[in-house]
Amino acid sequence: MTDLTRLTAAELAAGIHSREVSAVEVAQAHLDRIAEVDGDAGRGVHAFLHVAADAALASAALVDEAIGAGSAPASPLAGVPLALKDVFTTIDMPTTAGSKILEGWRPPYDATVTARLRAAGITILGKTNMDEFAMGSSTEHSAYGVTRNPWDGTRVPGGSGGGSASALAAFEAPLSVGTDTGGSIRQPAAFTGTVGVKPTYGGVSRYGLIACASSLDQGGPCARTVLDAALLHEVLAGYDPLDSTSIDAAVPAVVEAARAGASGDLAGLKVGVVRELGGEGYQPGVRASFDAALQLLEKLGAEIVEVSCPHFEYGLAAYYLILPSEVSSNLARFDAMRYGLRVQVADTGSAEEVMAATREAGFGAEVKRRIMLGTYALSSGYYDAYYGQAQKVRTLISRDFAAAFERADVLVSPTAPTTAFPIGDKVDDPLAMYLNDLATIPTNLAGTAAMSVPSGLARDQHGGVELPVGLQIMAPALGEAVMYRVGAAFEAVRDAEQDGPLIRRVREWS
Repeated sequence: MTDLTRLTAAELAAGIHSREVSAVEVAQAHLDRIAEVDGDAGRGVHAFLHVAADAALASAALVDEAIGAGSAPASPLAGVPLALKDVFTTIDMPTTAGSKILEGWRPPYDATVTARLRAAGITILGKTNMDEFAMGSSTEHSAYGVTRNPWDGTRVPGGSGGGSASALAAFEAPLSVGTDTGGSIRQPAAFTGTVGVKPTYGGVSRYGLIACASSLDQGGPCARTVLDAALLHEVLAGYDPLDSTSIDAAVPAVVEAARAGASGDLAGLKVGVVRELGGEGYQPGVRASFDAALQLLEKLGAEIVEVSCPHFEYGLAAYYLILPSEVSSNLARFDAMRYGLRVQVADTGSAEEVMAATREAGFGAEVKRRIMLGTYALSSGYYDAYYGQAQKVRTLISRDFAAAFERADVLVSPTAPTTAFPIGDKVDDPLAMYLNDLATIPTNLAGTAAMSVPSGLARDQHGGVELPVGLQIMAPALGEAVMYRVGAAFEAVRDAEQDGPLIRRVREWS
């Protein structure tokens, strides 16, 4: 009998819609897989913070009932299971954002992303683990324990969306949704051998997405294949009047582009290699995998050109001023007065004392660090010197992208400078942790689109198991179609050259 957890979302949808298999059977198979391998932070993958088994089976049953009655499926993904990052509000499940300050909170409304998933008939299995308030690159900053990388349980899965990526790599779900503020979809995808897409800023609604940095946050699809990501992208994307930053424009035809790209023809396309996103600081195996990826793109007919984005080298510094500043503002709402955690103090304690005690107990060390950095950067006498200057760098980075896209249809780089590193290796070294986002941050600052596609396997400097490496493909704003075309073409030739999808080589969790 076919293992349903090993099938792609497209394959599962075809089987459900043709009634070869029921949505309930598919949901149950994935719930069984979660029970088998997820465990807790000490023994299992720990991708999930909350599993909604009864709700998932009830949702799947509705899909089966509708198809049995002769109704057309609600969407091309109706009945397919999905894991949702625990930063999107869900009226029927807790939403914690990985923080003790929201432990047990049940929102009074669904995020637009959640609502669109439900309307599409997608089965939401539960909520996935993440770095607290999406601040981190390893999922070690979750208040609820670390998530493990299914390729090697001693390694991190990346962050902040490590739970969403590990759920895919451990075959607990064929689809997931993440958020990307500086690489939180793409870097975990690279570390786990999966596909992760950061859409154009405003392309997917942020309504009901608990804010980290509002001008950078963007929800997006995660999957094990480019086509599956495209199918989910079309469900998530589109204008939302509830989000003032939502783009009122047609959703790019990403599914059509992915299907066209799978033919493997990139003739006439120019692929730009960003000079500043490589070299020093990049693990040799990562660099070798990237060079091999360029050869495959040339084999498909693409013309490889070098482009320079000189202000990218300032992106990391600008980002770590802009992001903490917005964090300082956004997290001020967690004041113990309206919802979430409230730490009681003496009867004579003032509101300010309750607030201070609650924030001390409820926020983790990394969140506190960024709040303090942001508060300092926004303070009187320092705003222009820090936050104001960072915004000027952001403008220069956007101009670099504009100039580069005049010379190339897409830009490429390694997604992350290294493969997945050991748990605990960088958790006490913030600067080393921040450097993981070196290649992904510029896209968030500019608001353009990017994706990570598995490009191969490499051993790190410590040797050991082979670990996944990601190829980052960047496109202009609302240029997702060409990005998906390139990603699907690369995926097809990579699988042919490497005897099948890389994800098949992930070790069986035990």
